[in-house]
Amino acid sequence: MQQDNEPLNPGDEAPPDAPGVGEDICPACKGTGKVEEMQCTVCGGTGKVLQGIGG
Repeated sequence: MQQDNEPLNPGDEAPPDAPGVGEDICPACKGTGKVEEMQCTVCGGTGKVLQGIGG
């Protein structure tokens, strides 16, 4: 999981300590961290994004 002092990636919906947030596979790179052999700009190369969960 991401540290509190790390900046959010563009694909993150909320900080990691926010209630109702969980990790999900990045939809842009499908979890690989790369798009066309370059670091994914949506997840910052982690292959994961923080998404809101629940209803």
